[in-house]
Amino acid sequence: MISAINFYLTYSNIKFNSFFAIRYLIDTLQGYAAWLIVREIIFWLDRRLPYQAGIGKRILLQVMLTTLAGLAFIAISTEILSILIKNEPAPIDFYSMDLVIIGIWFFVINGVYIGIYFYKSLEIAGQKKPESEKKGILVKTGNQSLLVQDSEIAMLIVEDDYVSLVSFAGKKYLLDKSLDNLEQTLPPDSFFRINRQAILHRQAIKGFSRIDNGKLKIQLAMETKSLPELSISRIKAAAFRAWFIPA
Repeated sequence: MISAINFYLTYSNIKFNSFFAIRYLIDTLQGYAAWLIVREIIFWLDRRLPYQAGIGKRILLQVMLTTLAGLAFIAISTEILSILIKNEPAPIDFYSMDLVIIGIWFFVINGVYIGIYFYKSLEIAGQKKPESEKKGILVKTGNQSLLVQDSEIAMLIVEDDYVSLVSFAGKKYLLDKSLDNLEQTLPPDSFFRINRQAILHRQAIKGFSRIDNGKLKIQLAMETKSLPELSISRIKAAAFRAWFIPA
């Protein structure tokens, strides 16, 4: 589409013949290669200078680098093709008109990528719930019902056929739901079911050590009393390591 618009803006006398087809193909391939260069520069900047580090500086640097690199590639490749095909350098009007029109397209491409970033940022922000809407588990203490939010839950552990909720504040509440049901309500990026008896919050885990038969022993980041040894079976060990230390 860009090549078609460029042809319309650049050439005053377009004839649909073999020359047009070859020229259109060459221009399209040049444009595609230039876009790949621009794309790689933008992805490189995403890693080295993300928008969050300074949006004004990032946009200015991105537009400058991509436009200069794209125009340099178009100019060099056009000169090489002109010498190979016509045995002469590209005409001066290529630099005074064609290259200017092509430069405008690099601004358009940058606008598209910058727009995608802002669109995704708004989409992610819309998915985040405000503090007041954070999920949790309803517990009973005396004649009160309290909502213990996910960020306050250190672990859920089965003790004497009942599930106990242990908070980071050291409080313990008995629940009337099974561990299987509770697991479905918890965010998997924050909680991991280490075995049939326990679910732990990421912040409650200090680390782990290897024990016999490929099992892992959990080291808690908080002091707890009268809790059994928390371990992970060999089958679940790999999944736990990938969750606890993501790549």
